[in-house]
Amino acid sequence: MATIKPFKGLRPPKDLVEKVESRPYDVLDSDEARAEAGDNEQSLYHIIKPEINFEPGTSEYDPRVYQSAAEHFQMFQDKGWLVQDDEENYYIYAQTMNGKTQYGLVVGAWVNDYLSGVIKKHELTRRDKEEDRMKHVRACNANVEPVFFAYPDNVLLNELIMRYAATVPEYDFVAPVDGFRHQFWIVSNAEDISAITAEFAKMPSLYIADGHHRSAAAALVGAEKAKLNPNHTGQEEYNYFMAVCFQASQLTILDYNRVVKDLNGMTTAEFIHALEKNFSVTCMGAGNYKPAKLHEFSLYVDGLWYSLTAKPGTYNDQDPIGVLDVDISSRLILDELLGIKDLRSDKRIDFVGGLRGLDELKRRVNSGEMRMALALYPVSMKQIMDIADSGKIMPPKATWFEPKLRSGLVIHKLE
Repeated sequence: MATIKPFKGLRPPKDLVEKVESRPYDVLDSDEARAEAGDNEQSLYHIIKPEINFEPGTSEYDPRVYQSAAEHFQMFQDKGWLVQDDEENYYIYAQTMNGKTQYGLVVGAWVNDYLSGVIKKHELTRRDKEEDRMKHVRACNANVEPVFFAYPDNVLLNELIMRYAATVPEYDFVAPVDGFRHQFWIVSNAEDISAITAEFAKMPSLYIADGHHRSAAAALVGAEKAKLNPNHTGQEEYNYFMAVCFQASQLTILDYNRVVKDLNGMTTAEFIHALEKNFSVTCMGAGNYKPAKLHEFSLYVDGLWYSLTAKPGTYNDQDPIGVLDVDISSRLILDELLGIKDLRSDKRIDFVGGLRGLDELKRRVNSGEMRMALALYPVSMKQIMDIADSGKIMPPKATWFEPKLRSGLVIHKLE
């Protein structure tokens, strides 16, 4: 069962939140972070993308960069740009995209739940990326950015959240980059805190939606601190890491699409013919065509869109992995026809999050940078939870959650 706790959040004063808050560290590169921060010395990018504090071209893995993160984190506290709450609270964080709002509970998640598998993952992590995040957590001695969890729908928690949502939030702003609305409430009432803790204690599992590397790094640093502390009791703050937990049914998963540099020596006609072995292929013309259902794909090549429908027998509906469109396309198109064996390392393929739309796929092909594009039907939250429950791992680049969590609304210190 899931163990969570409230924590004394470190937060910007209400009048500074829009100066401090930022996009997550991993959705933009150093140049974009430098441009977004501009001359705003209060931007969280100085802590989460601290390479911008150095000359352009400085590696984000330079030891000076982690030291700079720690120095700026301390400076933000010294100057009152981040202030710690006096009491332990839970927090409610709402995001509104395209008229739809999802409500998350910000909690301290238990390190042991991650290590024991109560907190379930559906992606493999890379050790180099884990180590980068571990260095950042160690340097700041804090979870500066939250991870993104899903939990099974819960009527009592939903009623509690809606009660707070009817009140005036602590923060309420529209982020300039994406136009999404972000709201934030403080749950300080002792009865409400107890009710949240008790409801999570009934849940057999929590599910990582986004932030596998941050989750791994936070848990590993927590375990490391426990091992190094001769007086460890299990009650220390480092035994927990910050997560925003959303009801599974509220989450929006977008398609995560593929663009490929060549057709592996085939002409377009040869490639289309080869596809017909495993797919029913229909030319849909020059107008954008989006997959309408599971096991249907949209191919863009030579200025035309094609509908590809996987033929019966090419997938296994009883296998939580084999039924996924990312698996079907990886096996039968990328591997079998195009010779792309490893989605993580092959330089011939790139990935485009669904928020960018089909026009971005067309642009990259029409520019000559890429030869073809493949649009997929989005994975469902049920599929993710089924895979996590089965102990299996999803193929790479399978899920794109939107909206992303904003960073800097609240921070969890480990001491």
